[in-house]
Amino acid sequence: MKQSLRTHLLQTNSDDDLKRWFDPLQFEYDEENKRVTVGFPHAFFAKWFESEIQDRFEAQLNMYLGAGYVVSYRDNGAVDRSKGVQAVELVKRIDFPFGQEFTFDTFLINKKNYFPIASAKEVSKQSGSLFNPFIICGPGGSGKTHLIKSVGNEISKKHDYSAIFMGTMDELNSLYTIQFRGDPFRARNHLFEYEFLFLDDFQKIREYPHFQQELVNIFNHFYDNKKQMVIACRDKVTSYDFLDESLQSRLGWGLIVTLKEPDLEIRVGYIQRQCRLKRLNLSKEQILTLAQRFTDFRYLQGILLKLFAFKELVKKDLTQKDFQHILSNTEEKATDDLTPKKIMSVVSEHFNIHVKDLTGAKRHQNIAQARQVAMFLCRTMLNTSYPSLGRAFGGKDHSTVLYSVKKIDQLQEDDMELKQLLKTLKQKCRMS
Repeated sequence: MKQSLRTHLLQTNSDDDLKRWFDPLQFEYDEENKRVTVGFPHAFFAKWFESEIQDRFEAQLNMYLGAGYVVSYRDNGAVDRSKGVQAVELVKRIDFPFGQEFTFDTFLINKKNYFPIASAKEVSKQSGSLFNPFIICGPGGSGKTHLIKSVGNEISKKHDYSAIFMGTMDELNSLYTIQFRGDPFRARNHLFEYEFLFLDDFQKIREYPHFQQELVNIFNHFYDNKKQMVIACRDKVTSYDFLDESLQSRLGWGLIVTLKEPDLEIRVGYIQRQCRLKRLNLSKEQILTLAQRFTDFRYLQGILLKLFAFKELVKKDLTQKDFQHILSNTEEKATDDLTPKKIMSVVSEHFNIHVKDLTGAKRHQNIAQARQVAMFLCRTMLNTSYPSLGRAFGGKDHSTVLYSVKKIDQLQEDDMELKQLLKTLKQKCRMS
């Protein structure tokens, strides 16, 4: 088993790497009971393996063996049968119910995001609530979903994953309104059977104001029973002035961390990792070009897939001319499912107003500016005609839309703050 596993690992690791951390391991394989026992040569090796290799190894072991296995770790150096000393074993499941790609090992970090990642790792080790709730804030594309699912995957190694509720705010609302047909008592009792609550896209609570009191009930149950809650949302949850006061205060009882947007260093690291996994040979200059040009991870994934497909299907050796040709036919533009409604939602969230204010007739300064910004973004990102935009914004005349778009376009030339705001909103729209 060890040799065939080593061959599998060679797909993503060099032979020298495996000599360093894999070859010293001892293996016992029990196929009938779906159990693998891994022996370490000594305690120092065990400690180093846990901090540096274990996440990656377990993900690869899961891919190799399939679902349903457990792995136990044993320090063989601690065994001395003549003195009756037995090695202490640590037993863990190696399933990844929330996706093999979502691990701490695959989350690229730098100094800016060290504290959020360290905190998330600590939460995954707890069984009750040192940081409860644990709230992850950050803009779209910063890795909130990756991190929340990594915590869930880690917890599932020690707890049955059926005890974990992992869902978005939309899914939680659907559980109440659709699955239990609007019966809050049955829905609540069902939810209370879980030991862990993971809630992504919490900012969408704004769309369900009637649900806020129910969230207070949910919060009280999980907090009072020392059941871990992990919540992810855009921006800082403390800035959500639309929250009920009792819910707002409860969210402040735990630990709130903020993820920064992936910078150039992170994007370079991501490209390098994908190149190793896909065996795609890109030069340092090509990697830097990609990292500078594509700031959204979704576009990075797409362009790397396109380069990989070209290498596999057309040419084994990707020339600089091929690279430039593929890039010249790839633009970081709006996704096919981006709509005026989504853009209005992002803008209204930023300006702390309702979407209906953008389509209404109110002319307060804050609303008027938000409406003009939304019209400008719809025009530049979707190339929608002025009459169509007028209809989307509540039946406005096309001349009103034209005036708004031109005004924002002229203002941003001299207003660097507005220019940065438009850039930020564009990124949020692409990631929404």
